[in-house]
Amino acid sequence: MTRQILVGGVPVGGGAPVTIQSMTNTPTDDVTATVAQIRRLETAGCQIIRVAVPDMAAAKAVGAIKAQIHIPLVVDIHFDYKLALACVEAGCDAVRINPGNIGGADRVKAVAEACKAKKIPIRIGVNGGSLEKPLMAKYGGVTPEALVESAFGHIALLEQYDFHDICVSLKSSSVPVTMAAYRLMSEQSDYPLHLGVTETGTIRMGTLKSAIGIGGLLALGIGDTMRVSLSADPVEEVLAARDILKAAGLRREGADLISCPTCGRTRIDLIALANEVEERLKAVDKPITVAVMGCVVNGPGEAAAADVGIAGGNGEGLLFRKGEIVKKVPQDQLVDELFALVDQL
Repeated sequence: MTRQILVGGVPVGGGAPVTIQSMTNTPTDDVTATVAQIRRLETAGCQIIRVAVPDMAAAKAVGAIKAQIHIPLVVDIHFDYKLALACVEAGCDAVRINPGNIGGADRVKAVAEACKAKKIPIRIGVNGGSLEKPLMAKYGGVTPEALVESAFGHIALLEQYDFHDICVSLKSSSVPVTMAAYRLMSEQSDYPLHLGVTETGTIRMGTLKSAIGIGGLLALGIGDTMRVSLSADPVEEVLAARDILKAAGLRREGADLISCPTCGRTRIDLIALANEVEERLKAVDKPITVAVMGCVVNGPGEAAAADVGIAGGNGEGLLFRKGEIVKKVPQDQLVDELFALVDQL
């Protein structure tokens, strides 16, 4: 088990539930726009939010943003340690910075001491796109071993000042490289891990890559917090993350739909039926499993684990609960009868 850090009071690691993160794409110094986006992300289920701090104008906005939101605020900083110090003073909840990229030992010490004084954790964010040149040469490119060695190099810079409030990410645009890096890191360190596959693309492919990479690691028991990186509205990142956590069996919220892929025995428009049920389930917050099956012969049996379900036939269908048939109903009443049964749960 990893050690635990606190990001604005939200536990990360140490057996705490995996948290969902996202990052704003508004100009951080536009406080109104940034706060509005964060509030939308809060509503969607984001638990920790990160903002880019490329200059002092952005750093000066951190305090005003922090005062108007309800989730922990992480600042994302590259190279300029003064920005980190300004954000710490402004009350940020965590700092994402690589100590190896901010200059001499005095600068690393200044950031470590400032964060330590206010109990603010630091996330070391190793990225395949910005891996140190000596490591690229040593390993012949971006490899899991190179990412891990880079992470330990940054960690050592903080540990020499007795700073251990650390979280680590090792991201690459390659799913296999990313997964291997996290597995390797988890074998050698107990620092909490921030999961993510970087530069995954737009919603469809980005979600697929993240589901494989992040979901695969979570299924192995690796990972403490996560961000799905998409070229899309950040809200889509949060929704995808929630689905990944449900698919990995780590979060039970709302209704889960299972449906068969159809075959030659199907005598109803199962695809339209499943889509209708899925849409209506958006209003259901009960942690239940609902099945939509296309065959009355073995549908209830195949979906016996579902709390409730329907199996369509030719002009009629079966309503069932935990695999047991409740009654037979006309096809045009199947969905309404299903949700009447859902209401009883």
